[in-house]
Amino acid sequence: MRVVVTRTTWEKVARKLSPKTDVKPEAVYEDLNVSEIDPTRDFEVNCDTQLVTVKDGTQLPTIAAFRLLAAQLKRLGHNNPILLKDCLEFSPAPLEPKIALLRAAAVIGSLLADGIGDAILVRGEAGAGQSLRLTYNILQAAGCRSFKTDYVACPSCGRTLFNLQTVTGHIKARTEHLKGVKIAIMGCIVNGPGEMADADFGYVGGAPGKINLYVGKTAVKFNIPETEAVDRLVDLIREHGKWTEPEGKPADATDAAAVPA
Repeated sequence: MRVVVTRTTWEKVARKLSPKTDVKPEAVYEDLNVSEIDPTRDFEVNCDTQLVTVKDGTQLPTIAAFRLLAAQLKRLGHNNPILLKDCLEFSPAPLEPKIALLRAAAVIGSLLADGIGDAILVRGEAGAGQSLRLTYNILQAAGCRSFKTDYVACPSCGRTLFNLQTVTGHIKARTEHLKGVKIAIMGCIVNGPGEMADADFGYVGGAPGKINLYVGKTAVKFNIPETEAVDRLVDLIREHGKWTEPEGKPADATDAAAVPA
């Protein structure tokens, strides 16, 4: 699943990219061999076409248009990769960031969940950097790409055995540099283990003041005092070869706040 940007976006973000940048454009729309198709009409594509996409202005909702395009390609026996777009028409003025985010997530996320799409282009978000990060966030949420740590946390309820928001913040502060690792923070053992089944590691309330730690679906550490549980979670990640030190911090570095004066 590749990330495509317009020439305008590329020109705004290119100078800010470094070799270690994870969130970066992978193709410029205007440089690609793209066939823009109205799927409500008869069309033909050839094997040399690099990508196909729905033509702007097509008189269908965006999701329906791409679903029809995928169905028509299948009917014709073509397997050309499809470039998804978040919109087929532009508003006269830039959308508010929250509206652009919701529309892109709903449209592209729905199509990815259908198994449709090989590349994506977000145009509704006016900010170049924001549109690029939004694109990667959608891909991560859909399970198509992973560029940062993924967290799953249950909503707090009467069964929650610790302060979910505070603990989630502590865990993120220690682990947010771990790319490609999925960590679940669940308030209790009633529904938590089932809801976090696809996580690499789990932090689950086992009893008041006690935490159980999971690797995948399996509980491996039980009744750990809550005051020690985040450190033990880090140790568990180390044991399974998923830990890397934060950039700029040596492996044996000690928290300065813990060093006596």
